[in-house]
Amino acid sequence: MNGSQNQRKSPAQGTERILVFIPAYNCSKQISRVLAQFDGVERYFAEVLVVDNRSPDNTLEAAREAAARAGLPVTIVRNNDNYGLGGSHKVAFSYAVDNGFDYCVVLHGDDQGSIRDLVPHLEAGAHREVDCLLGARFAPGAKLEGYSAFRTFGNHVFNLLFSAGAGRRLYDLGSGLNLYRVSKLAGAKYRGFANNLTFNYFMILASVHWCWNIRFFPITWREDDQISNVKLARQSMQVLGILARYVFNRKAFLDGNFSGRALDDYGFTVIERSGARAGAPI
Repeated sequence: MNGSQNQRKSPAQGTERILVFIPAYNCSKQISRVLAQFDGVERYFAEVLVVDNRSPDNTLEAAREAAARAGLPVTIVRNNDNYGLGGSHKVAFSYAVDNGFDYCVVLHGDDQGSIRDLVPHLEAGAHREVDCLLGARFAPGAKLEGYSAFRTFGNHVFNLLFSAGAGRRLYDLGSGLNLYRVSKLAGAKYRGFANNLTFNYFMILASVHWCWNIRFFPITWREDDQISNVKLARQSMQVLGILARYVFNRKAFLDGNFSGRALDDYGFTVIERSGARAGAPI
């Protein structure tokens, strides 16, 4: 090992442990590409956790094959029920807390975002200065590939509305690449947030209310062979309802249970572990 390598300790090699959580649903075509994103940047991360939300396609099989080729520990779990994207977040956040991680990165399993957009910020130590680093598709410097002009315009409108309601500038209400400080997650009341695709809207508003130190960073976002689960008209109405509840009765909104489940009803089954692992408890 040369001198420069000795001087340059990555978070995963030092005292910090960073978990990457990959929510996956019907991602059989993309999950291998997502896991391949870590080639060459493995040193920044302690473990990858793939949470399959009971995909009816071959997502699990594809994830297992790709995990065997990964250069870092990969744990694949399957939710015991369909919890939605938000429910999968709850599984992963609890996993990060229970297993002593310092940071939890969210990287969606449909290969629209790139982990390499986050790496320079880890290299610079920006994650140590904030409670969450949030990837922003609509921040200055971001790039959109294959994203329709209509959806881009709609997102800008909602970003402005939520910024006004939250009282601070929000550049994205929920992309597929975010980092959270686990000590903040440990004390956060997020289990009552909706389990569907609106979970991130709850999370961003709550993060502002909790006075977390939030920083946005520009990302590249692409659409090619992904399958969207978003019903635009229906979700737009849900999103406006979320903002209205937050603005007019913030405490009741954040203390409510919009999940449709008991707050502790998020069991999962470990399917496979690949690579060396520190042996932290499940």
